[in-house]
Amino acid sequence: MPFLPYAYRVTKYDPADRAPDGTYRGSEDTDSDHGPVEAAYLAAVAAFAEESGVEALTVREPRVPGGSGSAHFGREPAVEGYGLTGLFPGGPAGFHDGARVTVPVALELLRGMLRGDGPYCRLEGAEGAREVFTVEVGWDLYVYVGSRTSCEGAVARTGELGIFAEPIEVSPYDPEFDDPYELRPADEEFWERVRASAARGEAGLIQEQHAWTRWHRIGSDRALDAVRAGLAPRALLHVWPGLSADTAGLLAGLPEEFSLECVWEDADGRISSAHVDEEDRAELAQVLAGARAAALLPVYADEHHPLVTAVLPDADGVVRARWQR
Repeated sequence: MPFLPYAYRVTKYDPADRAPDGTYRGSEDTDSDHGPVEAAYLAAVAAFAEESGVEALTVREPRVPGGSGSAHFGREPAVEGYGLTGLFPGGPAGFHDGARVTVPVALELLRGMLRGDGPYCRLEGAEGAREVFTVEVGWDLYVYVGSRTSCEGAVARTGELGIFAEPIEVSPYDPEFDDPYELRPADEEFWERVRASAARGEAGLIQEQHAWTRWHRIGSDRALDAVRAGLAPRALLHVWPGLSADTAGLLAGLPEEFSLECVWEDADGRISSAHVDEEDRAELAQVLAGARAAALLPVYADEHHPLVTAVLPDADGVVRARWQR
């Protein structure tokens, strides 16, 4: 998909305070003030959306704080409702790739991104199949807006709000710069393959990645059908061997240094995961001691080899999710 013809960097940083190489040398900090400056950012984005003719936006590449499954034991505080409370009628489950939101809801999502404690996503607006507007939040309160129109009124409005809209060639977060990879769709052929693998005692666990990660044990046809019915739209699915009841053996087999994904089922049947390394050995031992079953999975791309991987297509069978390596 080609770049939109107009792009702007919206910030509170005065261009006059930049060095020749573009580095900001002024006195502004990089935190949201949770007040008038934050409100100015949101009003500026609303002005760009309005001038672009956008009334609704689509959520793309969503993720939530600590929801990737890579949080270390006790090192990231839980965010109640993933910062999505009240934004979606169906609760946090409504936050998925392809979800449509109104501009006011989009602005609340952007508020969380500016504060750094809410969910993250790219937001795209379209007329039919043609993309007309995009917005994403980068590091240090840099907001990037793309449009098919020059949005001269929105640029002027941004200045009136006391912040700055600088024209740029393209957002550094444009998906054209990503490294997406093609994945097979999770179609009927895929599900029959998983079903057959589970029947042979090979597949036993499905890792579901969307805005956050969920794990599902499979084994019987009923269990697989139940898992399939509850998956989030456009989820990335990795199929793994089942959890092991020999949790003591898993712990004993760890090398001196390691970095792994620990997946465990607790006494109540809940499945959780965390990124663990040698610093977590004592807490890992405690968790595994109380677990019904567990697995230790690789986290590095060159070691990450699930039995099979696929992504949920849309209802028309087309895969539209942009998963990266």
